[in-house]
Amino acid sequence: MYAIRVETQSRLSSHFLPSVWLSSVEWVYIWKLCLLLTYCPDILFSQTSKNQIKVDLVDENFTELKGEIAGPPDTPYEGGRYQLEIKIPETYPFNPPKVRFITKIWHPNISSVTGAICLDILKDQWAAAMTLRTVLLSLQALLAAAEPDDPQDAVVANQYKQNPEMFKQTARLWSHVYAGAPVSSPDYTRKIDKLCAMGFDKNAVIVALSSKSWDVETATELLLSN
Repeated sequence: MYAIRVETQSRLSSHFLPSVWLSSVEWVYIWKLCLLLTYCPDILFSQTSKNQIKVDLVDENFTELKGEIAGPPDTPYEGGRYQLEIKIPETYPFNPPKVRFITKIWHPNISSVTGAICLDILKDQWAAAMTLRTVLLSLQALLAAAEPDDPQDAVVANQYKQNPEMFKQTARLWSHVYAGAPVSSPDYTRKIDKLCAMGFDKNAVIVALSSKSWDVETATELLLSN
């Protein structure tokens, strides 16, 4: 058992918890809370923000958070809400949080399968002064300005570079189906319905058509091969 006095940083530095006897587990719990309140006080527990980002706890576990960002305007992701899994390591804030997209998305720098993200500040460009707010705003910026030459998903990046209009329509459809965006392509939707009527899983159909340039025949061959 340890007697501790908890002091947070920055704007919280003038507020103290009373000195009490706490177990080591309770100490870790409070220390993580202090870190989060210090490094993301403006968005943690918030329901809305002017930048349309939010972070909530998952079962009061301060190492696991759920983030959400809105699709940026004038992009194929506009109108969508994207859920994020955020895991805070023991070494935070000296090492970045581990973040992935829970909501499926069609983007060169985000895996269409796992939601893994290719973003420099989540790797070697992280700095201890950065916050979860920085991360979420950077992800919004990534949605607005992809980096196809440094892809996480090579298939998406190839489409982005070789057929930009098809990429936009595909990304918009994924935003409609998975993130609740209002706009989609009627032609692509008809192709999805046609293959689903043959008994194929809808998610598998969307992936096959997206990766095969919306050619029904080659997408069908891919579905049958799997």
